[in-house]
Amino acid sequence: MFVIDKLAEVYTTLAIPESGLILLSATLGALIGLEREIAGKDPSLRTFSLICIGSCVFSILSREAVMDNQFADPSRIAAQIVTGIGFLGAGAIFRSRGRVSGLTTAALMWVTAAIGAAVGFNLLPVALSATVTVLFIVVALRMVHRIIQWCHKEPIPRMADGDD
Repeated sequence: MFVIDKLAEVYTTLAIPESGLILLSATLGALIGLEREIAGKDPSLRTFSLICIGSCVFSILSREAVMDNQFADPSRIAAQIVTGIGFLGAGAIFRSRGRVSGLTTAALMWVTAAIGAAVGFNLLPVALSATVTVLFIVVALRMVHRIIQWCHKEPIPRMADGDD
């Protein structure tokens, strides 16, 4: 118990002011957007930064509302973030000639909003580890997919999850 108490004490002393949380969320969103930019996909840097900032700000507002009013429910704002991002993600998904594309971008929008919410709720280890995991998935698994394509010497058909 002593170690957990010490870790909790250190974590609470590292509290970042709201302006710092907003800047951190912009940075994490930009890292994910940078991957899209390098891959030549839309939306990119600005959009992912804005998604992350928006989720962060709504989460900060939700957290502050709970501090000011004991009857406020922070989960309601978090649920609305998920709903709003769902609409953005739906706009990123396209279907043409039996091929679906945009699923990876839509999923990245969704997880970027979650990262922004984690930052806004001051769950920094969650936000940082999620960002690292997301970047690993989109970069490393793209390389794995290309290696598989090279081994087959022909493109692998992708019906449900386009390489976007």
